[in-house]
Amino acid sequence: MKMRKDLFSLLVVFGISAILPIFIHANTSVMHLLIMCFIWAVVAESWDLMLGYAGVFTFGQVALFVIGSYASGMATIQLGISPWLAMLVAGLLTALVSVLIGLPCLRLKAAYVALLTFALHMILEPLLKSDIGRAIGTGGSQGLLNVAPLSIGGYTFSSLELVPWYYAALAISFLLIFAIYKIIHSWWGMAFVAIHDAESFGKSLGVDEFKYKLLVFAVSAFFTGVIGGFYAHYIGVVSTRILGLDLFLLLMVMQVIGGMGRFPGAVIGAFIATLLNELLRVAGIYRLVIFGAVVIVVVVLMPEGIMGVLFPVEKKRPFNQVSNSINRIFKRKVSDL
Repeated sequence: MKMRKDLFSLLVVFGISAILPIFIHANTSVMHLLIMCFIWAVVAESWDLMLGYAGVFTFGQVALFVIGSYASGMATIQLGISPWLAMLVAGLLTALVSVLIGLPCLRLKAAYVALLTFALHMILEPLLKSDIGRAIGTGGSQGLLNVAPLSIGGYTFSSLELVPWYYAALAISFLLIFAIYKIIHSWWGMAFVAIHDAESFGKSLGVDEFKYKLLVFAVSAFFTGVIGGFYAHYIGVVSTRILGLDLFLLLMVMQVIGGMGRFPGAVIGAFIATLLNELLRVAGIYRLVIFGAVVIVVVVLMPEGIMGVLFPVEKKRPFNQVSNSINRIFKRKVSDL
């Protein structure tokens, strides 16, 4: 069977990444930067599942990442559970929060969904720093300190040796992103495409818009929460500083560079944007100006991002493709799924 181009691209990225430590394991700065690339790749691709595929305009992805980080850190500090189990708990809790936010959001139109989800982003910092936050163990303004690192058997990961962290990040991010790939090419993914590109037609064939949009809220948040938990155990400290607009904008740029709705564009965009952002630090106050100019050039010359250049198509998702996908769903009685 011929391998899909998107899966081939994903395997190439992670295949190259798997051998890089052979050459750069002594350079801790580069190793750390690549570990962060893996983390942001999951967040960006999870967000693209919402924006690019399901067409749900949410701006709360960074907030969900922070919730996952705090949840995993608090689970290990207060409950004493394994960091591996804590990451799973973080994913489930983040998914629950996302569903609770999604229930009122999905009764609103696109612009209001974006505003309501961004409101979560805005209120999360004062909430975590408040007396309520301190009462539940967020650490208030100080945040969480000394979050337990990962351990396997008798070996505990150390910040002095980044190779184990690198391969842990690579393995976890690959599994999560591969799960997103399988979802995109499943009946769920077809339903997401249907409600995005042919909403009325999809409804006429029994695709429940509310159910599938709520589902994508939960799935995207779960992956984001899990990798947020990994971030907490890797860095060892969790604070509300992550909620700054810099990360929010950087994640958006990752999707634009890679190509929204073009898997694994967000993954490629995460590597490019993270490395470029770091290289431009030498430009000082002009860094954001240069970075913004690069993004404008990409948008003008490559409206569908890197993936649009590598694998150009006449139209991102032709209507006949959407129609065929919906008909396949209809044959499987999607309304009963």
